[in-house]
Amino acid sequence: MRLTAFTDYGLRVLMRLADEPDRTITTEEIAEEHGISRNHLVKVVRDLAEAGFVQTRRGGGGGMQLARPADGITIGEVVRWLEARHALVECFRADGGNCILNPGCRLKSRLRRAKEAFLADLDRSTLAECAGTTTSKPSRSSKRTRRTKVKEDC
Repeated sequence: MRLTAFTDYGLRVLMRLADEPDRTITTEEIAEEHGISRNHLVKVVRDLAEAGFVQTRRGGGGGMQLARPADGITIGEVVRWLEARHALVECFRADGGNCILNPGCRLKSRLRRAKEAFLADLDRSTLAECAGTTTSKPSRSSKRTRRTKVKEDC
């Protein structure tokens, strides 16, 4: 299953917030660290806030923090929320899509089970297990991207 860039960015935001749970972090800071469009990231953060994953504050001293402890957020629930608008295949769309094979298709149930297995596996990993990957951060004046080390077993 291929995740959308929107979901990728959402997971990056949450892992970054989990790295420093007591600090308010701005959208601009994360956008710069990851080389992501700030405008696109604002939409991602809005969805994360709507789902109750982050809390935001506007204005001076504003930014965002996790709304719940990182060990209480599974990667599966985040992916489900952020991918809800994107069907794995045409026939999974809410309106049934435009698949002429739909009436007799034997693939649909197999794809549904594969998607459920994928999400069930992601449900076994929490944000806390996948965060904490920061090895160094650029200085405020630096434009370099933050370096991260990937956790193999997240």
